[in-house]
Amino acid sequence: MAARDFGDNMYNFQMEIAAPRRKLIADLGLFYCAAVWGSTFMVTKGALSAVNPVTMVGIRFFISAAFLLPWVLKRKAFAAQMKEGFILSLLLSVLYLTQTTGLLYTTASNSGFITGLFIIFIPVFMFFFRRQKPSRLQGVSAALAVCGMWFLTGGVGGFNLGDALTLIAAAAYSAHLIITDKFVKADADTVMLAFHQFWMVSAISFGLALIKGCPLGVSSLSGWGVITFLALFPTLSAFYIQMLAQKHSEPFKVGLIFTLEPVFAAVFAWTLGGEKFFWASAAGGFLIVSGMIIGELSKFNFKRALEKEVLPV
Repeated sequence: MAARDFGDNMYNFQMEIAAPRRKLIADLGLFYCAAVWGSTFMVTKGALSAVNPVTMVGIRFFISAAFLLPWVLKRKAFAAQMKEGFILSLLLSVLYLTQTTGLLYTTASNSGFITGLFIIFIPVFMFFFRRQKPSRLQGVSAALAVCGMWFLTGGVGGFNLGDALTLIAAAAYSAHLIITDKFVKADADTVMLAFHQFWMVSAISFGLALIKGCPLGVSSLSGWGVITFLALFPTLSAFYIQMLAQKHSEPFKVGLIFTLEPVFAAVFAWTLGGEKFFWASAAGGFLIVSGMIIGELSKFNFKRALEKEVLPV
């Protein structure tokens, strides 16, 4: 009996140690996601001279799905998480089609900062779907974000089509993040969930490209290199790591770490991408990121709601 009690105590002790370690690994994985997603704005914009944005999204997610296929074939239930994957793929399609097309008209740094406004849309969804009024902190967060976007774009006159498309992408990003958290917390098969999103986004993109008559080719090897990079790192590895990490990290912490994505985007664009640095843009970016952080802090008011059901799906 004593030996069994000792064994149980050792097991419980190991589990107590393992839990913080899993959370640390999850947080590091989320930092990786923020950094690699931040790099995509610069490299994507540079490749748009070689490929249509809709075609780029289609090829990118097709490659990601193809690389994930060997793991999918090992599973017997192909239809597992297909419904959830379909719901998420619609949001993911809106996110990437609008964001990628928007890069034709706006800078990589602007795109990164405006995408970061996804944090501001969370209380909006909470109000419309749960009738929960925004808190004062959320009001401050939204005000800072609006002021930041004003500086970033140069006011109403400077707000162009690319900025508007990226704002739509930010809303889709917010909804995708919240619903993904709901699905992965429900013990979804993350491999199947990622795979169904990848091939469905690819199918939606190619279908749209055919309807619009978009060219389906890539005119340079560098363009293929960028698409392959986007498929393997920001898409395949980062999205899988995101879903896996969200099982062991709180929604509040996930959102807080993801506030670094626009910072990485701006740093890459201003240093490696050759974009000109403007103090007004930097000030706007600072206000947006400040608003994002305050928006995350405000989630303490409804953390339990986020950990359960936020959107009806």
